[in-house]
Amino acid sequence: MRSALIVRGGAEFHDPVGTTDSFLPFLKDQGFTVETADDLSVYDDAALLARTDLIVNCWTTGDLSPDRAANLDDAVRAGTGLAGWHGGIVAAFTERRYQWLTGGWFTCHPGDFVPHTLTVRPDRADHPIVAGISTVALHTERYWMLADPLSDVLATITFPVEDGEPWREPVTHPAVYTRHWGQGRVFVSTIGHHLPDLDIPEIRTLTERGLLWAARP
Repeated sequence: MRSALIVRGGAEFHDPVGTTDSFLPFLKDQGFTVETADDLSVYDDAALLARTDLIVNCWTTGDLSPDRAANLDDAVRAGTGLAGWHGGIVAAFTERRYQWLTGGWFTCHPGDFVPHTLTVRPDRADHPIVAGISTVALHTERYWMLADPLSDVLATITFPVEDGEPWREPVTHPAVYTRHWGQGRVFVSTIGHHLPDLDIPEIRTLTERGLLWAARP
């Protein structure tokens, strides 16, 4: 039986408990034993991280020490999977080693909640995380990301030219991506500000698939 560790907390506006609880039945149905942690001290336990098959980080605007970031990074390099969504993973910690591991960082969400479209890249349409999904209509935050080009971008969002905004032509940003980090796998989705986002059927599906993809086989 595989094991999953959910680390959750930080800014409450992302509902870290409610959103992660919504995935517990799925993970258990998939054969995972699941442990939850509401304190970042769990990242002190290098042995626990190393034997865990999947870590789900759902912690916004926290303070991860260099030692804790190193323990997480070492575990993923050795094969532990890492996954998360929205601010819980890419607006989590400013520690350099963590950002290097996750391959992306949230900078802003212009316009706050606005209608826009998630678009699966045609050349990645057969990837198991997004197979059968082409576009998803959204009304939520659009994440303007700084991103590592080494990541495998599966789906994007595009910011059109907008009155009063400084960009002069449409700008496309990664919204769903994966990466290999040493022997480990990382899954990131920028969609998931709150439960209504994650309950969109296509978003729920690709997030569940992403958790399974990232987990140690």
